[in-house]
Amino acid sequence: MWLNQEFELKYPIISGGMANISTAEFAAAVSNSGGLGMVGSGAWTADQVRAEIRKAKTLTDKTFGVNLMLMNPYSDEVAQVIIEEEVPVVTTGAGNPGKYIKEWQANGVRVIPVVASLVQAQRMESMGVDAVVAEGQEAGGHIGENTSMVLWPLLARNLDIPVIGAGGISKGEHILAGRVLGVDGFQLGTLLLAAEECPIHDGYREQVIKARDSHITVVGRAGGGLPTRIMKNPLARKYVSLERKNAPTEEYEKIMNGALKKAVFDGDKKDGCFMMGLTAALIDEIKPLDDILAELFKEAEDLYQKIKAEDVLA
Repeated sequence: MWLNQEFELKYPIISGGMANISTAEFAAAVSNSGGLGMVGSGAWTADQVRAEIRKAKTLTDKTFGVNLMLMNPYSDEVAQVIIEEEVPVVTTGAGNPGKYIKEWQANGVRVIPVVASLVQAQRMESMGVDAVVAEGQEAGGHIGENTSMVLWPLLARNLDIPVIGAGGISKGEHILAGRVLGVDGFQLGTLLLAAEECPIHDGYREQVIKARDSHITVVGRAGGGLPTRIMKNPLARKYVSLERKNAPTEEYEKIMNGALKKAVFDGDKKDGCFMMGLTAALIDEIKPLDDILAELFKEAEDLYQKIKAEDVLA
């Protein structure tokens, strides 16, 4: 697969650039386990990102990259740090990376934007990106409208660059389905929250393990910002209440300011924002990263061999 060949990986996976979670330590752990770890820059300053990149270099001799959240007010400075620190690959989200692409690529940086629609993907392809991450709405955090089942083959059939699937991946069945639907690798987020190495509060980990499909919702569709998939809790219910009242933007900002950090660092079940995808309903155990990735791809291979031995249409 393209990801394996391009970055010499054991498994064709990228870790999602989860703000406050995808630290240098976690990115290095993913890379050491055979994937492509990503440092999630979130709202960090350029100096903070540089420090994390340098820390990751001390923790792994494998390839890792940086996720640049383009709403970050320090994006221009971070983009330069990525070049100066010779980061080999960058994923981007929440904006258009167009003004950085040529300079990044001239300095050997592979550019892989996260997209949620064919229109976005075609625009990125026309700008010369190396690949795209096609993120279905099953994902946690900020989401688009298309499901993975539709988005993945839509992009695979209409683009000439590699498509990496994201959104709703936690089982071997998802890996096998993705290959059938034409993707060239996978971005994992929610599944990695269940890794022993993931630097989240035990309260966050507990929410992921206990989650059922009915426990996860989407807020932000009605004027509070970007649609975001999160765990139902008092914060989420308060947010929905504001949406029903068509509250002004500052009311949403008041309850959401620092809410992700409250979840990640404190496990605050009342005021924390627990971002997670629908696939959390299929996750019920904390394991080492090595085991998570090995089991994921063994499940896919075992299922593939089983299907080959049977009449698919029987």
